[in-house]
Amino acid sequence: SFFITGRLRDQGVRRLQQNNRQMVEIFMPAGLTRDGDGWKLSVRVRLVHAQVRHLLAASDDWDHEAWGTPLSAAHVGYAISAFSARLLNHMKRLGARYSDEERRSFMDVWRYSGHLMGIPPAMLFKDEEDALRIFEVGGACEPPPPMESVVLANSLVNSAPLVAGITDPAERRRLVQYVFRVSRVLIGDTLADQLEYPNHTTMGVLPWFRMQERYGRIMERLFPGRVQGSNFTKFTSLLDVSVFDESGITYALPDHVYAEESRKW
Repeated sequence: SFFITGRLRDQGVRRLQQNNRQMVEIFMPAGLTRDGDGWKLSVRVRLVHAQVRHLLAASDDWDHEAWGTPLSAAHVGYAISAFSARLLNHMKRLGARYSDEERRSFMDVWRYSGHLMGIPPAMLFKDEEDALRIFEVGGACEPPPPMESVVLANSLVNSAPLVAGITDPAERRRLVQYVFRVSRVLIGDTLADQLEYPNHTTMGVLPWFRMQERYGRIMERLFPGRVQGSNFTKFTSLLDVSVFDESGITYALPDHVYAEESRKW
């Protein structure tokens, strides 16, 4: 559906920054209370998905018999299992450490956000183990990545410098190569090859991340004040790659199936 509508071709950076904003807000204190921005943004995703389904239903570009319902609850449930449990596993491989309570809390936040986004209970994971099972089942049901998936995956990686606000061509190329390498080592060579990722070597990627994480923990014990400043910088950097409209959070929706012909939302 993203490929047909052009959501990542037209204003693609804005779409990614909106996603970043939601992921920041749902983890803010009180972010998922009724008046919290995380709550509002999660419900907004539900409304946007419903509107896109409505627009595609009236479009000749979507083959309902072959593809079923666009942005279905099953696909959203599959995706959120990747955003939650799969992400935790990736972070662990990169050297991050979380207590059992932190892991449960992370999963609970995503579970409630998924509920707000409209995933029915039967398709919404119950805990980390269940999310991994859903991800495994969903992956087994998915066909090999078609051309549209290849284009979107590579577009997402190449959008990273734009989302981060990097304009220098050499720096942009370095970041893209870096993201490709990290992504390849996390998703594995088989899927990376199917998505036509560049055949970059992944040797040393995970050990380097783990060394950095261990170094950070040592510095935290020795210089807690310095680490607090570094953490604040990382947090503000995350905010910098998120969308904060002056008008605040709105529930404006796309009004045309093609992004280039839709009003700004």
